[in-house]
Amino acid sequence: MYKVFVKEIPIILSTEKNIGKQYKAIPLKLVRFKKLIKQINDGKLLYVNLYHKNPEKLERFLRKKLKVVEAGGGMVFNAKKEILFIRRNGKWDLPKGKIEKHETHQEAAIRETEEETGVKNLVVKRFITKTYHVFKRNDKFKLKITYWYEMYTDYDGELIPEANEGIKKVRWKNFEKTQKALQDSYENIKLLFPKEYLTTHPNDRVS
Repeated sequence: MYKVFVKEIPIILSTEKNIGKQYKAIPLKLVRFKKLIKQINDGKLLYVNLYHKNPEKLERFLRKKLKVVEAGGGMVFNAKKEILFIRRNGKWDLPKGKIEKHETHQEAAIRETEEETGVKNLVVKRFITKTYHVFKRNDKFKLKITYWYEMYTDYDGELIPEANEGIKKVRWKNFEKTQKALQDSYENIKLLFPKEYLTTHPNDRVS
């Protein structure tokens, strides 16, 4: 299953026709993808499931329908088990950026994390997952596919936000502060975290 976010609304791509009563199920071969994106942007569609029995055709479909921009990003832990966050566009986010020519996904993730935060001595521990979201550039829809890596660093020096990338803050956050930050983050970022990070105390919830 894939979740492709359009303005925080996920388009589901799956091998199952029925994933919930509220979902509009559309066979992949009948999808008009750009029209679908516009309907979501206009608030006319909130739950949609695009399905095909062959899982290999799901991402192939996405890459065919929209121009793809690939990026690398990092979920960075320090010795205190804190996680590195950046503040950009009024949201808490994780460092990430576009892959350059002749660069691997992992190399891009390390470089972009260093450039956006000032952190050094990054060690990649594992690949986490890929996330997908649609954005508009020069009046055309594009698909960003971000390859995420879990990283570790013993760096305890100054954190330097990359101002020309619109980054306002860089912060280490413990478990509690990470939970709070994720309430003011993006849905595709939340996909990277174990469920315990997404469970807040009942007293913190807005009624």
